[in-house]
Amino acid sequence: MTDSGWECGDLLGHDFPVHLEALRAGGPVFLTNAFHAAGSLETSNSVSAITKLEPFTGGSTGRKAVLSVTYDRPDPSLPPDLFVKFSRDLDDDRRDRGKGQMAAEVRFGLLSRIPDFPVAVPACMFGEYQAESGSGVLISERITFGANGIEPHHAKARDYELDDPREHYDALLMAMARLAGAHRSGRFPGRVMAQFAPKPSNPLARPRTQTTADETRDRVLRYADFAARNPQLLPAEIRSDGFIADLLREAPRSVDHADSLRTAMKDGTRDLFAFCHWNANIDNAWFWRDADDVLACGLLDWGNVGQINLITALSSALIFTEPDFLVANLDHFLEVFSDALEEAGGGAIDPAALKVQFALHVVSGGLRWPLDTVPLIERHVPDLATVPDRCDSRIADDEFVRTQLHLLTAYLTLWRSTDVRRLIDWAVGRAAGA
Repeated sequence: MTDSGWECGDLLGHDFPVHLEALRAGGPVFLTNAFHAAGSLETSNSVSAITKLEPFTGGSTGRKAVLSVTYDRPDPSLPPDLFVKFSRDLDDDRRDRGKGQMAAEVRFGLLSRIPDFPVAVPACMFGEYQAESGSGVLISERITFGANGIEPHHAKARDYELDDPREHYDALLMAMARLAGAHRSGRFPGRVMAQFAPKPSNPLARPRTQTTADETRDRVLRYADFAARNPQLLPAEIRSDGFIADLLREAPRSVDHADSLRTAMKDGTRDLFAFCHWNANIDNAWFWRDADDVLACGLLDWGNVGQINLITALSSALIFTEPDFLVANLDHFLEVFSDALEEAGGGAIDPAALKVQFALHVVSGGLRWPLDTVPLIERHVPDLATVPDRCDSRIADDEFVRTQLHLLTAYLTLWRSTDVRRLIDWAVGRAAGA
């Protein structure tokens, strides 16, 4: 980074600020030149003043700020209230390690400026990124939740507060499908898509370490002890003796036959890659009613966007719904997604095939990740035994522990709804006959 807090970007070749104070120093002159370079502001217009520039706390990477401006020639298409994301957090090494996530997000922001973009996203005013330093900035329209017809922000893993969650997830999945369908139909330039190379199942995942059946059995026993001591936090169905016995029998088998399960996943999703949001939880969306009173959805936070496995995208979007609700509505949601994908030009995909892949996604890891939330939850809430239920503020108001408990509950509920033994036997037989 230069001493002045500025870098030159790789995408537009434009200088940009690395932190808030540099942006403040650049002022309206920088914003005018930057918006001209991005094509978001006509060259005959300019930013006349900054009326607000304040730090914003949130997210897991980089610094952020809220920004408000005025224009020499006001225009309804020009948002005065903006949001600024910096890739860097120069005062926090942990947050700064995620600086690479913005590379794809900036490219996506610039791509979203093309006419008739298939998904509602915050209007991108400017974006730049420099790969060598990992520095980047994205300036976009600020979505004002709870105003101008937009619903209040919905936190993930609190869907029990929604009046009609099915309607919300229908809208969210259709937005995801429109983007994936537009890509699969060839609407986006190939040279642009080349910048969004296919990603692994989880763009942030660490390299997989081998686990054993015995280690998995120990994790199940640890969960059983946790469930016995904290029954108020878990549905009865996933802490019963019968369910625990099933886990002790089948979870280790899923590890023993992990290669067969993963091969079935790989082969079944070979044609299921598309350009998609990889983390479309409900908290990364905003909702409003259109002219026909139909709930519409826009998507935020496009870090790590790229060509990904659609099962990964679907599971990421749906996993934070209420677990019983997801089991009851999974067939419906897969049909909604498939229909919207085909309507958008993405080709026909059998919802039944998606459901098999969804089940493999749940089973193939031996529940290692969900079961490993148990010690995290207990360390985070030392007085867990005194918490009456998951709606208690010690859980409901703490995103980390709320989401960890939810993931544990959701994956175990999905496991219970799946004929795991039959699925494993099918994958093993398939591999043997290959």
